[in-house]
Amino acid sequence: MTPLALQTSRRADGNRVLIATGEIDLSNIADFSRALDDGTAGSHLIVDLQAVGYLDSGAINALFAHADRISLLINPVLRPVLTVSGLTSLVHVER
Repeated sequence: MTPLALQTSRRADGNRVLIATGEIDLSNIADFSRALDDGTAGSHLIVDLQAVGYLDSGAINALFAHADRISLLINPVLRPVLTVSGLTSLVHVER
């Protein structure tokens, strides 16, 4: 298991970004959900999952809960599960 690290920053264009690194699962879903809550409070959030190699259904549910306020940068490994879940049809996936 790869521990989860979360970092929030702001891009040059002013957009807030939550950068996740590691794996998102039951052991750290509360931290991930809290970071999503904080990041989307009053603004749009880009969730950068490019360095995430695994996420479980709890992480997908957390992303669905914020679907109207997020866009995603994803690791290609995650695309199949995010597509099958329907999340990629609700959330803009940046290239």
